[in-house]
Amino acid sequence: MWLVLVFVTLVFGILAGLYAWTVFQKLAESKIDNPRVAELSDIIHKGAMAFLKKEYTWLVPFVGVVAILLAISLGIGQAFAFVLGALCSATAGWFGMYVATQANGRTTYAASDNSTGNAAGNALEAAFSGGSIVGMVVVGLGLIGLAIAYLFLNDVSSLTAFGMGASSIALFARVGGGIYTKAADVGADLVGKVEAGIPEDDPRNPAVIADNVGDNVGDIAGMGADLFESYVNSILAAMAIGAVYTFTPGVANSELGLWGIGFPLFLSAWGIFASIIGCMMISRKAPFSDTVISIAKKFPGMNPVIERIDEGDAAFALRTGTFVAGGLMIAGTFVLSILFFFSNSFNVFLAVTSGVLAGILIGIMTEVYTSGDYKFVQDVAASSETGSSTVILSGISLGMLSTGIPVLLICISTLISYYLAGMFGVAVAAVGMLSITGISLSVDAYGPIADNAGGIAEMSELPEGVRKITDHLDAIGNTTAAMGKGLAIGSAALTALALFVAYSQAAKIDKIDIMNPYVIVGLLIGGMLPFIFCSLSIDAVSKAANSMIEEVRRQFHEIAGIMEGTGKPEYERCVEISTHAALTQMIVPGVMAIVVPVLVGFILGKEALGGLLGGSIVTGVMMALFMSNSGGAWDNAKKYIEEGHFNGKGSPNHAAAVIGDTVGDPFKDTAGPSLNILIKLMTVVALVLAPLF
Repeated sequence: MWLVLVFVTLVFGILAGLYAWTVFQKLAESKIDNPRVAELSDIIHKGAMAFLKKEYTWLVPFVGVVAILLAISLGIGQAFAFVLGALCSATAGWFGMYVATQANGRTTYAASDNSTGNAAGNALEAAFSGGSIVGMVVVGLGLIGLAIAYLFLNDVSSLTAFGMGASSIALFARVGGGIYTKAADVGADLVGKVEAGIPEDDPRNPAVIADNVGDNVGDIAGMGADLFESYVNSILAAMAIGAVYTFTPGVANSELGLWGIGFPLFLSAWGIFASIIGCMMISRKAPFSDTVISIAKKFPGMNPVIERIDEGDAAFALRTGTFVAGGLMIAGTFVLSILFFFSNSFNVFLAVTSGVLAGILIGIMTEVYTSGDYKFVQDVAASSETGSSTVILSGISLGMLSTGIPVLLICISTLISYYLAGMFGVAVAAVGMLSITGISLSVDAYGPIADNAGGIAEMSELPEGVRKITDHLDAIGNTTAAMGKGLAIGSAALTALALFVAYSQAAKIDKIDIMNPYVIVGLLIGGMLPFIFCSLSIDAVSKAANSMIEEVRRQFHEIAGIMEGTGKPEYERCVEISTHAALTQMIVPGVMAIVVPVLVGFILGKEALGGLLGGSIVTGVMMALFMSNSGGAWDNAKKYIEEGHFNGKGSPNHAAAVIGDTVGDPFKDTAGPSLNILIKLMTVVALVLAPLF
């Protein structure tokens, strides 16, 4: 039976890889018939890959030391799984970076080439092709890695080290990438936009190349590794609980065993199939446009929908593909639940569905709080009338308020799934949230590619119409990215809770007694850690941004003719600043996530460690929601003003909004998303090392 699980998992992982390879071949065939676009695309590609090579060189000794310690303390199997998880996570980041930096220039050229009469549609297809390759590589490597580890170990408890390896690399990638990109972004914005009064991505800005490289480093490689570890850890948590779970407590020999192990694997495998179908529906025109139009014409009042489809509306296409994948996922879950659990099938199906629906609703609420189409962001933009201080205050207030509904949705999903199928239900609800990661990440990764394409268009001095197309795609990408972050936070909460239960089982802890002083100490330490982690991350961005600002100011002052366009900025110096800051400042936050749980477990005991995990989950989820949504709101408030509202670009309102955005940058792209990984990494470290406590 377990060989069947391995085979099916491997087949669907390979299927995702084959789909990604097919799309990549098609993308590679498209050419960039503009020398300047090709040159800039190549510079960004080389800069991004050079950084990633350096980052991975720094991480090899860390992986080696941890693997040796695991081999000595827990055996060679744990060490093998850890190294494999780290390798798969790093590979997902590398492929994502490579593809994205190949797709950005092609998106720019597609937006400028109107020979087919549909430049906007061609640009969407190029950008989404790059995104879909990233998404499918991540889920494909996830299932292939799990299949290989399970084949060699045939032991779920040893398999959890795979998740530890994935989370370790993901945390460094997220923190390092976030520091890199935000140092460049803040420096470019504050000196370029505010002080020099030049547009975003203006080639006269020395930080512009570092900024565009950073988009890939943080939002592609970092995000790819982040979603990879979320994906595999949700599966591992469900497998660990499913192996020993029983629907009828106290009944001998009634554990789910291989059925409980296999269900999350099959669920994820079906998610890959559903994601591929969803991705195939997103093309230069909205999915199956002719068929949809012919059906829509038969119903009254459908003309607005027909017009959006016929025009190739990008947002409509992306959402339709995602919803189709979600619908297929729910239908497949129903069938799999019947096949695996018979009399309890409907309970499991509803538990998974509750996770899927909670994820969708959290994503929608994130859009409401962070999109310029809604009142919340418009109010932040309006606060620019009285300066940058009120912009910052209104953004902080919005971020705090935005924790309410998502947390309630997480609570409702947790209670419903637990009532229906116990902790196994909670675990598979998290798998349900992440089951269509293939298309979710595809839509998410498309955003940074479109953003880079706009930067290349600006630096290449292409016609205004080209930038209008890329800006439109980028704006949609900002919304989808914000929704993706909301989904990641929701799934992180459920996955961390499931991993926490798995740790309790492994450590043989029946309950966490908050009257126990050791548990209270653990709770306080755990609640403190996300704040210390955010402090280190934001301070790293601040220090790096200071260096970047000073360098950009120096070049504006010392390089003759730079503002007239006759002097060439020293782009490579800004790239060096971001690279050095990212690599040196990522170490302490990353190591802290592993060392602190180990010290608490050995010094204060397994119950105190349980308290630490509980405290970190509570404050980590709140801080992640608050920081991600505040940052997203500041970003889109700035864009809302740039669209012409509240006096538009170049006004004092715009300057105030830019300052708010620079505060929000490390919130939403460095500290906020890294917290998702932090709480899961600490929990999976505790789970792996539980036999030692």
